[in-house]
Amino acid sequence: MPRVSLEAEAAALDADDPLAHHRAAFVGAETSLIYFDGNSLGRPPRATADRLARFVTDEWGGRLIRGWDEQWMQLPFTIGDRIGALALGAASGQTVIGDSTTVLLYKLIRAALDAQMRTDPRRTEIVVGRDDFPTDRYLVEGIAAERGARVVWVDVDTSRGVDADLLRAAVNQRTAVVLLSHVSYRSGYLADGAGLTAIAHDAGARVLWDLCHSAGSVPVELDAWGADLAVGCTYKYLNGGPGSPAFAYVAEGLQDTLTQPVQGWMGAADVFSMGPVYRPADGMRRFLSGTPPVLAMIAMQDTLDLLEEAGIEAVRAKSIALTEFAVRVADGILGPLGVRLASPRDAGERGGHVTLSHPAMRAVTARLWEDDVIPDYRDPHGLRIGLSPLSTSFVETLAGLRAVAAAVRAEA
Repeated sequence: MPRVSLEAEAAALDADDPLAHHRAAFVGAETSLIYFDGNSLGRPPRATADRLARFVTDEWGGRLIRGWDEQWMQLPFTIGDRIGALALGAASGQTVIGDSTTVLLYKLIRAALDAQMRTDPRRTEIVVGRDDFPTDRYLVEGIAAERGARVVWVDVDTSRGVDADLLRAAVNQRTAVVLLSHVSYRSGYLADGAGLTAIAHDAGARVLWDLCHSAGSVPVELDAWGADLAVGCTYKYLNGGPGSPAFAYVAEGLQDTLTQPVQGWMGAADVFSMGPVYRPADGMRRFLSGTPPVLAMIAMQDTLDLLEEAGIEAVRAKSIALTEFAVRVADGILGPLGVRLASPRDAGERGGHVTLSHPAMRAVTARLWEDDVIPDYRDPHGLRIGLSPLSTSFVETLAGLRAVAAAVRAEA
């Protein structure tokens, strides 16, 4: 039997892909540009341009300040609940859209640490992986300095992430808060949400999950895990646009026991009383601070429509198929050039992106960008291939990896 070419295989995989038709919903998908960076900034849905235009003319322009009473005040909660239901495994009333990822992480880490220290003054340690995203690490160091706490660093292999053995060795009766990445930003390692949450809880710690690289790509089950807290961004797989606001999850049983540290008018019990004393609202409103970024929230709704239609399990199945194909192609055409896989080989331990390592990858990335092939670079020597299930095709994936091979040959 004649051997099928990779091009023929990629075309056949696209033909059999039940989500392939969604690709046409995204701006730029019809062009020759190859986009491997949906795990940093997703392509915009075509429908979003119309949604934004209608908002400016009909809601902002037509309703003006009346829009706050009519629906804008509730958008952080209605969109938050929708993200919770479609992507986070969270019942309503536990997810809100708010500030940037950094600000929400600060609020929830600080609130959880303070609550733990009030209950048990011995609990003064925050556990975080040494290879977590810089914001996570910088925030933990800053909060520890503010509150007289101590950072416990978990050393990890940069091609993996925090696993059960590493976490067990890091937590004890002094642990207050554990900050964990569900999908590691560098390697794509997919952590065991339920298992690691249980380990932290067994030690009496609270857990905050960073979902930035999993929300909208990998199924998350916060309620089923028994998770305490979570934060994630919306401009990656949720396609909310550059700088779109992040979401925060607080388990229902914790909401009225946490005091968030950025006390603003929007988190007050009676927002418009303008009273002399701050009294926090009940529920998730208390985790807001300032005026909701309405214009920045509305773009992600079109991706939520697509996610509702496709279903997160189908999205995950496509994600696995894409990354499995990418790994196999990379082994075949990049392995002989000295490129190695810097992500887990087991799809069950891998999120939606794949990292390929070679000493020339920084220069390779720059060369690829000039040719409209857009991955991104992460030290040490890592080229990240972000494959967004709703907008990336197998043909695009193969063409991009062939371009990577050509660039490696040119730079090596």
